[in-house]
Amino acid sequence: MAGPRPTIKDVAALAGVSKSLVSLAMRGSDRVAPASAAAIQSAANQLGYRPNAAARSLADRRSNTIGVLVQDLHNPISAEIIDGVQRQVRASGYHTMLVTGSEDAALEQSEIEKLLEFQVEGLVVIGHRMPAGVRDAITGDCPTVIITRAESEIAGLDSISNNDIVGARMAVDYLHGLGHRAIAHVTGGDNQVALMRKSGYEEAMISYGLAKNIACYEGAFTDEGGYRGTSAALASKYQHSAVFVANDLAAVGALAAVADQGLGVPEEISIIGYDGMALGGLRSIGLTTIAQPLASMGEDAAALLFQRINDPGRLPVHIELEPRLVIRNSTGVYHG
Repeated sequence: MAGPRPTIKDVAALAGVSKSLVSLAMRGSDRVAPASAAAIQSAANQLGYRPNAAARSLADRRSNTIGVLVQDLHNPISAEIIDGVQRQVRASGYHTMLVTGSEDAALEQSEIEKLLEFQVEGLVVIGHRMPAGVRDAITGDCPTVIITRAESEIAGLDSISNNDIVGARMAVDYLHGLGHRAIAHVTGGDNQVALMRKSGYEEAMISYGLAKNIACYEGAFTDEGGYRGTSAALASKYQHSAVFVANDLAAVGALAAVADQGLGVPEEISIIGYDGMALGGLRSIGLTTIAQPLASMGEDAAALLFQRINDPGRLPVHIELEPRLVIRNSTGVYHG
């Protein structure tokens, strides 16, 4: 009976080098000394380590494949971003290989390593956190772009995001214009994107002289998080007339929490989300939202990636896109 297939870790151990060096050698990087490359190849031959993609890459130095890591596959905005990425990738004559980290750092690391083993020529990361393994990927000569998170501090890493502070201010501006003053915010957690949206909410409230009305309730970028945070807002001593929810998925949970309390939307409380995801039910729900240009983010990210592939030494590029307000019927005028 055949034993387990050898892995890149086995090759590294037998050759007496690091996994990163094996990954570099498998991609034919000039950074690997000839003696080390020979030792790695010998170890791979001895172990029978021959993934098909790696074998092809060793032969022709090309895979024509772009890896896509999705941190949260359950968030519908990921699908819209992926659509944009794939359109641009296919138009450039490449293919995509999709993996998900399921919000698990160890799994993300493993999935990135798998993509590198398959000799992807670039990596697109869709998520609100900096995943484990990204720095190793870049160090290993894998051009990388992260989407939805602003990042310009890491050499060789490009990023594309939405202006989350402006978007959050836009939500408060709109609610304020409808007469709302007791505006609550259900947060999206402690990731960079959620914190920027929270910051934009707080800045807008302060600018209107409503600092005393600032009320943030802990949530998450999930319908459960939105339900939990909105339930807390409704149970508080403050009589909130509107709730700005950190994203659309959480806003679905917020609407459920309001319904469970027997309140009318928007007659008794207004709800506004963030993302502009094209989940079919949202239009029938009538959710007012701050929309990101999701497909454009994917297309622009893939275009950035190919620029990096063609010019690996250039300075990091960060593109920030502007959101827009989409008005539906989950928000209304405050009648006091």
